[in-house]
Amino acid sequence: MTKDLTTGKIMPILVNFTVPLVLGNLFQLTYNAVDSIIVGHFVGKEALAAVGICNPVSTLMILFLNGLCMGASILMGIQYGAKDYETLHRQISTTLLSGAFFSFFLTLVCVIFAVPILLLLQVDPSIMSMTVQYLRIIFLGLMFTFLYNFFSSTLRALGDSASPLYFLIISAILNIFGDLFFVIVLSNGCAISTVLSEALCCLFCIIYIQKKVPILRLGKKWLVFDARLLKKTIAYGWASAMQQATVQMGKIAIQALVNTMGVSVAAAFAVVNRIDDFAITPEQNIAHAMTALMAQNKGAGKNDRMREGFRCGMILELVYGAAVMLICLGFARPLMSLFVKDEEVIGHGVVYLHLIAVMYILPAVTNALQGFFRGIGDLKVTLMSSFTNMTVRVIAAAPMVLLWNFGIEALPYSYLAGWIAMLLVETPLMLRIYRKK
Repeated sequence: MTKDLTTGKIMPILVNFTVPLVLGNLFQLTYNAVDSIIVGHFVGKEALAAVGICNPVSTLMILFLNGLCMGASILMGIQYGAKDYETLHRQISTTLLSGAFFSFFLTLVCVIFAVPILLLLQVDPSIMSMTVQYLRIIFLGLMFTFLYNFFSSTLRALGDSASPLYFLIISAILNIFGDLFFVIVLSNGCAISTVLSEALCCLFCIIYIQKKVPILRLGKKWLVFDARLLKKTIAYGWASAMQQATVQMGKIAIQALVNTMGVSVAAAFAVVNRIDDFAITPEQNIAHAMTALMAQNKGAGKNDRMREGFRCGMILELVYGAAVMLICLGFARPLMSLFVKDEEVIGHGVVYLHLIAVMYILPAVTNALQGFFRGIGDLKVTLMSSFTNMTVRVIAAAPMVLLWNFGIEALPYSYLAGWIAMLLVETPLMLRIYRKK
């Protein structure tokens, strides 16, 4: 169901909107983690490293499409808040048609150039074949990934963050059983299981929208393409896409540095990235809730609610950041042991988690600031700050890994430098805009 976010008490609205986002992403992260757990236990650290290497590459391509969805969802929220339903319908159909075209194009390019991409990442020759196979299968499911993200972004813009959760729960369960079958029974195919579960998730979204969301029953209007709205969407979306792509490019550069440290460190990094996702993704979800609330209230012209939404969102971010810090400090070894049995891999992961845990407050603050800037439609700031973060991160990591032989400890230290640089860019700009609002 759609929901008007321009009325009512803000903290309960943010919490109620955020909880389904967090639960949905936790389920999504769970079935991503299941891939790693099953592969790590039943196939080996080589396959685990292959899965970890593919993740930032596939995510980079997905984030280009997510940028389009993010830009469109901000416009949808403003249009819905202003009750401009005719423009809203054209916005929705234009986003779907253009996104489907871009998805097909990216799939074609990525399948053809999978080997050159992995060669650039300095993938160990011993795992090149399995890495190429996994990456190509994941790329073939790119259209399903876009469709799910399009439908979920549209529903969130209309105030409904709960419905996508239900689809992800079903998808996660299917993926878990699919992994058990394809990996344990057939000794291969966790990528196939992931693609199939995403396809079913899209199907459930379409059925639900047709039955339960009247505002999205567009009929022939689904074929309406508005070039003017596409240009406006790209004007919003390119900054979001480039911001997210910048983050992934930084992660890919870090992955290339990690690959120079051997298969054990690469496997450990694959695991800690999964744990990092559980720590940081809910912080991003809180920021997305802030964005949805602020976009609708911007459309309604309610600046006081926008300020209060930012304050409440920052409180939620700080509370969650403190909680994950304590969990990762206290349970680093048990968390690593869930994924892999190799003691060398576990040891590398524990070192990483103990260092990164005390830093999780910083991305909590930066995500709140990102939600603020997205909500007011100023995506250039999010791009500039993310670019600063990843540039500083890579510049700091490279000498620590290549010259000073820090090992996996280099990565948390480089992340710390990046987050501090990001705050130095964002905070003065936020204070200036916040006072004007």
